[in-house]
Amino acid sequence: MIFDLNDLRIFSAVAEEASISKAAEKLNYVQSNVTTRIRQLEDRLGVSLFNRQSRGVSLTSAGRQLQDYAIRILALAAEAERAVQEREAPAGTLSIGSMETTAAIRLPELLANYHQSFPDVELQVVTGTSEELLARVIAYKLDAALVGGAVEHPELESEQVFQEELVLAVPTGTDLDTLRKRTVLVFRRGCSYRARLEQWLRDEGLVPFQVMEFGTVEGIIGCVRAGMGIALLPRGVFRNEMGLELRSLPTTVAHITTFLVRRRNTMVTRALAELRKLLLQQEKI
Repeated sequence: MIFDLNDLRIFSAVAEEASISKAAEKLNYVQSNVTTRIRQLEDRLGVSLFNRQSRGVSLTSAGRQLQDYAIRILALAAEAERAVQEREAPAGTLSIGSMETTAAIRLPELLANYHQSFPDVELQVVTGTSEELLARVIAYKLDAALVGGAVEHPELESEQVFQEELVLAVPTGTDLDTLRKRTVLVFRRGCSYRARLEQWLRDEGLVPFQVMEFGTVEGIIGCVRAGMGIALLPRGVFRNEMGLELRSLPTTVAHITTFLVRRRNTMVTRALAELRKLLLQQEKI
């Protein structure tokens, strides 16, 4: 049989949302239409793709197999469309992932310059932990991402773009004994800076410690100033050090490289190539 791309988009949306109603809302379709298209696809394939449950659906083993192919087919179709539409000047959509700290200190001026130079490119920036961003690149949901630390994955290609110096931010006047009892203020699991801080604390014997998770850089810094705990962040995020101290750490802990990561099997569009040039031109902050 020949797959209809729209059927695959509908199937993939239902698989991702684990719900026919949510997929219909996401696609702006009538729910009954989505249900009918899924049943027709199952009839043509002669297999059940979803387990129907009282609350949502889940993929069957056949459905999981098809989902893997659907992701690749849809990504390849989108890439083919972009390839034939490529013009001399960068255009189209460019989806980039970034760590919160990188987005805060590295990207504002860079993206402003990029937009001014290439106004026909629609930039989409998604922030998250390194682990989350890598998963989105692998799933073809991002064209590329800026992550912390070396990346080894057979489907990914990575390139060093700049280095950061991580410093330990502590409330003013914190001594070693007090540090042992401090809460660590971090992003959610999957953050490369969090992993490095927790490992350093273990190596130094500064355990046990409590963990408090935040979603923003500003939240972490504000709570360090308020005396709630300590944090490990790039030096460049600290513009006003009132109320806290920045302590240097051993090179093995402090120096971390940020990599630009993308899938090996996707084309480098002109839009991505130009962004890469600007990233490589950045000086250490």
